[in-house]
Amino acid sequence: MTTQATDIRRGLALLALLAVLPTLSLGAGVMEPVERIEAAAHSYVQSLLPPGSAQTQITVLSLDRRLRLAHCDSALAAQLPPGSNLAARATVSVSCAGPTHWTIYVPVVVESRIPVLVLRHAVERDARLTAADVAVETRRTAGIATAYLSAASELAGRTVRRPLAVGTALSVEMFAADMVIHRGQQVTLVAGSPDLEIRASGRALMDAPAGARIQVQNLSSLTVVEGVVESADVVRVAL
Repeated sequence: MTTQATDIRRGLALLALLAVLPTLSLGAGVMEPVERIEAAAHSYVQSLLPPGSAQTQITVLSLDRRLRLAHCDSALAAQLPPGSNLAARATVSVSCAGPTHWTIYVPVVVESRIPVLVLRHAVERDARLTAADVAVETRRTAGIATAYLSAASELAGRTVRRPLAVGTALSVEMFAADMVIHRGQQVTLVAGSPDLEIRASGRALMDAPAGARIQVQNLSSLTVVEGVVESADVVRVAL
């Protein structure tokens, strides 16, 4: 294990200790089973996985068995830090709401064994890849399956952000999506359902790729609305 990895583990252990210090006990009494805390973290991360994640493996890094927490009479609550998303390495807070209050931070590793696109050769920044540049291999990868490209068709509309070495498993974050709408461009605002649609002309206030949220000024009312880019000239807004 590298020095950096050792320091990270020690830091997580210290963080966990500081979080529960007020409720640690060295005396007799009913203690919270560490296994129950780890199971709560595992179940929570499992609930965050998208459909079709059968090949995703969740590993809860073992907590220090010397930690002694007062038994929680209520169900344990688990969550990620506010504003964060599930990543390959995450820290889940598991807490007891009462009558005894405590929180402990549990490190979790997420991996997937999936078919993934792998580079046949090294590529430079701003490269646009085709099926000839990649092969499909089944690999164990960090994070959830949706973070990786698995079919050559997914290369369309993407540009490589940085130089990549031969054999690299291609993830979404390695690419920049093409901008299909540009600032100042006239677009069509669409609202409603297929049975009853309302359309209006608008002007894009920023560049945006397909599927992104964008601000558009309605040319009739001059109000600024936010919508989702559906195509190179259509933005759908909520009523």
